[in-house]
Amino acid sequence: MKKFYYILFVFCSITTLFAQKKASVKEANSLFGRKAYVKAAEAYEQVPQSKQVLQNLGDCYYYNFQMNNAVRAYGQLFFTYKDSVKKEVFFRYANALKGTKDFDKGDAIMSEYLGYEQSTPKFMKNITRNIPTSFKLQMMSKNKTNGDFGISFYGDKVVFASLRNAADKAYGWNDRPYLDLFSAKVNSQGQLTDVEPFSDVINTKKHESNATFSADGKIMYFNRSGEKQVKVGNEKVAMIKIYKAEFVNGKWDKVTMLPFSSDTYSVEHPFLTKDGKKLYFASDMPGSFEGSMDIYVVDVNEDGTYSQPRNLGETINTIHREQFPFLTEDGTLYFASDGHQGNGNLDVFMSLKISDTEFDKPLNLGSTINSEMDDFNFILDEKTQKGYFASNRTGDDNLYTFVQEENKLQYLVEGEVRDVKTTELLPGATVKLFDDKGNLLEEVLVGKDGTFDFNTEPNRKYKIMAFKDFYIPAEAEFDTSQKGKVYIDLQMKVQSYYDAEDIINKQADGTVLIELENIYFDLNKWDIKPQAAQVLNVLLGILKKYPYMEIEIGAHTDSRASDVYNLRLSNKRAASALEYLVKNGIDRKRLRSIGYGETKPLIICPKNDCTPAEHATNRRCTFMILK
Repeated sequence: MKKFYYILFVFCSITTLFAQKKASVKEANSLFGRKAYVKAAEAYEQVPQSKQVLQNLGDCYYYNFQMNNAVRAYGQLFFTYKDSVKKEVFFRYANALKGTKDFDKGDAIMSEYLGYEQSTPKFMKNITRNIPTSFKLQMMSKNKTNGDFGISFYGDKVVFASLRNAADKAYGWNDRPYLDLFSAKVNSQGQLTDVEPFSDVINTKKHESNATFSADGKIMYFNRSGEKQVKVGNEKVAMIKIYKAEFVNGKWDKVTMLPFSSDTYSVEHPFLTKDGKKLYFASDMPGSFEGSMDIYVVDVNEDGTYSQPRNLGETINTIHREQFPFLTEDGTLYFASDGHQGNGNLDVFMSLKISDTEFDKPLNLGSTINSEMDDFNFILDEKTQKGYFASNRTGDDNLYTFVQEENKLQYLVEGEVRDVKTTELLPGATVKLFDDKGNLLEEVLVGKDGTFDFNTEPNRKYKIMAFKDFYIPAEAEFDTSQKGKVYIDLQMKVQSYYDAEDIINKQADGTVLIELENIYFDLNKWDIKPQAAQVLNVLLGILKKYPYMEIEIGAHTDSRASDVYNLRLSNKRAASALEYLVKNGIDRKRLRSIGYGETKPLIICPKNDCTPAEHATNRRCTFMILK
């Protein structure tokens, strides 16, 4: 009987296996074109791994924030087809790597994409130490899989978008429920309480998210996905639109789509200023940088009409994503971007208002709030300096509350090291930072880009010095007492010894010699005679003029006498010259003596039969600069 069941089980398993339909590339592409990324990824995993399949597979995982799987697919793509991969895929692969905290490789790929070197850990360390505030975070829900984001203030409540609705409304992009709006209170522990679905007039069978309200609570703007999918390129997309609703007779009503919404591009993440006169939003409408999401603004006229959308310009917007605008009453703009330098993927930035139409260069808010994944939807209560934001750092979108704390302001000093004559950058130079008492605080080795940076403290005096072998050190003094001065840019220009002094010359083999008259010693002697002292006094002057110079004194003999004798004699002569310099005030640590004996003759005589003049030429001292 057991044998019968076993045979039946095997037969059913084989039947089921053959009944399963293996996916085709065509079917996978169709799913991908409809942005059904979860099912598309399942299909692509079953088909031969061509270049396009690997790219689409990586994209499926990337767009659903499955960064480990995205790295696996992109990694295989780059290993096999890197030379023909489109540039924009470099950007996604780099951010996927950063999303797995592989910053070394992620920065290497991003550097290829950008055309210049990038170091995310170094950047985030510097920016985090220099922003005015740090952030203390707390997740607002114990359930990490609710998919909460798009939070906004709503009187004494908050309104946010969430997946915590009917489980049977599957959305193809991520195979999860459609988004609805919810309202809630926030208790003293920063937790969402009394969570309720928002009005049925607002929530439909489509996505709703990102509400923003007028100061009196009678007008709201929000996002809703389009009723139909429109083909854009090879993909079918249901565009996101902004709608307006009014609170009339105790309920939300008069839901209308804004006139600049469209079936051919998305408008999303509306934010209404407190005075109700401007509406900010993100869009990939025509005029956006390379068709990506940019931040726009429209004027809300008194008659309820709107001005033409205005792009905030290239200071704020990049060729990548800028989304989720929020403005404080003083005009400070907070937004999310993956186009400005950050920790990887979306980071939160702030930008001070310069004029009615201009904003200052964005500032990354640092690693106390920004993670290697998407961080976005920052909103702030200016009275309490508390606020909320969203992040998918745990794998799903979740809401966080934050409290801003004063950050000990440290001043970033940055600069570069160049050759004063050629103006070329000098990688490999050493830059040292000293306090006003001469104590060494920190030193760095300049990288390939020739730049350096230090974090310092306010109201202090410093000295900075740049060192490079065979160069005269450069130095500069500065203080950080000037209020508001955060960045100090130092151009450290160093001059080579051989450009500064006629008697210092660089040889064909790269060595740098101080070319002096020859030092003569009596036969079999090594004491410094008056003539030799005159020559060494010239060297003494050079060493005192350049207090960081280090040299090697080399002594050479002719080929007469034995090898051992000549080696001993040359060592004594070199040591004698060194002691003369030490006796006259030169630090012994700056000097090295070595005897070469007869091993490095300037003139090689046939059959070792040199003339007296040739022997004299081979008897010499050399002075080589080490540093």
